[in-house]
Amino acid sequence: MRVFDRSLLRRRRERAQGGYGDFAFLEEEVADRLAERLEDIRRRFPLALEIGARSGALGRALRASGKVDTLIQSDLAPSWAAARAAEGSALALDEEFLPIADGSLDAVFGALSLHWVNDLPGALAQIRRALKPDGLLLVALLGGETLVELRDAFAEAEVAVTGGLSPRVSPFADLRDAGGLLQRAGFALPVVDADTITVTYDSALHLMRDLRGMGETNLVLERHKAPMTRALLGGVAQAYAERFGGEDGRIPARFQILYLTGWAPAASQPKPLRPGSATSRLASALGGTETGTGETPGG
Repeated sequence: MRVFDRSLLRRRRERAQGGYGDFAFLEEEVADRLAERLEDIRRRFPLALEIGARSGALGRALRASGKVDTLIQSDLAPSWAAARAAEGSALALDEEFLPIADGSLDAVFGALSLHWVNDLPGALAQIRRALKPDGLLLVALLGGETLVELRDAFAEAEVAVTGGLSPRVSPFADLRDAGGLLQRAGFALPVVDADTITVTYDSALHLMRDLRGMGETNLVLERHKAPMTRALLGGVAQAYAERFGGEDGRIPARFQILYLTGWAPAASQPKPLRPGSATSRLASALGGTETGTGETPGG
């Protein structure tokens, strides 16, 4: 099933490259937070792939960590991949169709790229196959609570101006489902956590300008493709300010970031014990008294 227009994403990424330096703050912040998570992993990775490299913020953080020996950076937009080639190995590739040999990578990293794939479980499964046993996946993507304020303001304004609704903000993965996605893709030891980055703006129009500069505007195939009217834009700005504006007149925009960590299965990884195989009691460890329920294992 196709939800997003990937060819349009490529064109928008290409268009955004020229002035992207003014809009890279979200990518740079997420790259720093991913690098902090890598600090907790006491491993070195001889060969790693970064997907969605864009301005190279994550790649610079990975190289500075000293934990990645050889990093291949990639991006859907050929111009971004060419820019990264000036720093090392780089590829122009589509995350939905990874041209990577099975079992060839020690790690795959990515900041704010996978939320645009049409088949996220399939993309994760391809990454898992490309990893060596006990290889690491560490990526960040936008979560379902991203831009909820903008979504609500659009809905209110569009009903008032046009009498109907159309998808104006792209859907994103839900935190509750992310762990299941990793398991479906075959990853072991999956861990998912989230945080929220809130940015304030003078108005909804300033927020939409930033989204355009990031190359992160609506890509839903069923979106309303006609240009937005002045009346609709004005209605969105008014609804946003009235519902979410602060005392200082500025509006907040929330970006929920999901961080996915998983490992390609390996025989050396820890495994859960078989139920009933414990050799000590929890009550003893806690200094308490155990009270039986009258039930027997399997009964």
